Amino acid sequence: MITAAPALAAEGIEFVDATLSATDEGYSLSSNFTVELTHALEDALSRGIPLHFKLQIEVSRPRWYWLDDVAIKSSRNIRISYNVLTRQYRASVDGSLYRSFAQLDDMLALLRHPGRWLVGEPNALKADANYTVAIQFGLDVSQLPKTIQVTALGSGDWKMSSGWTRFNYKAETK
Repeated sequence: MITAAPALAAEGIEFVDATLSATDEGYSLSSNFTVELTHALEDALSRGIPLHFKLQIEVSRPRWYWLDDVAIKSSRNIRISYNVLTRQYRASVDGSLYRSFAQLDDMLALLRHPGRWLVGEPNALKADANYTVAIQFGLDVSQLPKTIQVTALGSGDWKMSSGWTRFNYKAETK
């Protein structure tokens, strides 16, 4: 198990920490972020426009003779929405695991702490090899309605991303 050191990020999402660990099922990622929606995003959400966030991980081993060997590459999608009629927030992870929330802060806790996530098979990494782990979490603008995408491209209020955070990991066996 290894934990990444905190790093600064921009645009309303900041990387806090991450842990990649070997389990019997495979390699799992646990990560934490600070997430504060901009006023434009809160307004869009309150009007019933769903927001899609994407958590991405890439685990690679550097090679001197060719491109890096990418051992694990995975992404997780989190969709948040607000139902104006029921006054309930709703979140889904990868199109399933639906949860309802009464308060926005309760739902944002799911974005801040996405939970443990199985990212790779048990034999995905070579034992005792050194890897670089890259993590990024942000708003997936391509999932917004087309009319809003045009606005989002020109406005900083719609660009939320932690940026890529990298840390070293020495593979362990379980």
